[in-house]
Amino acid sequence: MLLIGIAGTEVLPHERAWLTAPGVAGVILFSRNFTHRDQLIALVESIRAVAGEETLIAVDQEGGPVQRFREGFTRLPALARIGEVYERDPTEAVRLAEEHAWVMASELRASGIDFSFAPVADLARGNAAIGTRAFHADPDIAGELIQAYVRGMHLGGMAATLKHFPGHGSVAVDTHKAQAIDPRPLEEIRQNDLRPFVEAFSAHAEAVMMAHVVYPAVDDQPAGYSHRWIQGILRDELGFLGAVISDDISMAAAGVAGGVAQRVHAHLAAGCDLVLACFPEVVEEAIAALPPPSAASVQRVATLRGAIGATWAGLLDNPQRDRFVARVTALDH
Repeated sequence: MLLIGIAGTEVLPHERAWLTAPGVAGVILFSRNFTHRDQLIALVESIRAVAGEETLIAVDQEGGPVQRFREGFTRLPALARIGEVYERDPTEAVRLAEEHAWVMASELRASGIDFSFAPVADLARGNAAIGTRAFHADPDIAGELIQAYVRGMHLGGMAATLKHFPGHGSVAVDTHKAQAIDPRPLEEIRQNDLRPFVEAFSAHAEAVMMAHVVYPAVDDQPAGYSHRWIQGILRDELGFLGAVISDDISMAAAGVAGGVAQRVHAHLAAGCDLVLACFPEVVEEAIAALPPPSAASVQRVATLRGAIGATWAGLLDNPQRDRFVARVTALDH
């Protein structure tokens, strides 16, 4: 199954055919698709008018450097700010993680968005692409805060997608730009990077996004193309039953599999349920490469559909929201 990107702030005529193509589960939106909240709601309604009410609509709305919707939405601080609070007041940091998640999730749900690809479960250990997007370098602290974040998302009516399994934070290279190789042995990864994911699994996180990182001590393929990582470790060893999602097939590190069709096939063969084709330039070829989805994948992906959300008007009248927004935004001051 595919989650596709579209070009702009309205659905174009040729994109209508993409939305109804077999195996297209929905749309991932970016800042190129957004000008203000009313336009966003109209776009969401138009996508569902074409593709049906069950189609998924997603975004990256982490806060900090990765927040696609800003005008009319709470400006969310980076997760690293919460990790800094933990060092002086762990209880307060856990509360802030839940509140940050609830604000993010409830605002998106009130706008018709099913889920954000959040939270980042990577360790803050110097990766160029992760930076302040991660809570902390310590796996125990990161795990506690990620578990709290998943709880807050659930309270806001949103499924949680942990990224980037099995951990992108301990290798320096940005996989958007180049291939990244993490040479550490599996046992070291288990003792560090996997621990926040395991904590979030216990909070019933619904999905994981795979890293485009190669861990040669485990497999010579990037994790998202690796049957050993997805089936052997994530599912069989860790017991994860939720949806497995690829990172964007247009990223430089995804190119080791070959062209667009080969990347789609490699992700699905490894065990991914949902493949991201974020840029319109690759969507037609990705759709053409899709085999029929398995019933199990369809069922797992369906769990990402958002719960019934509040209206925006009702959200603005909620005094709890005002208090949470004040507390969360104060982190950046």
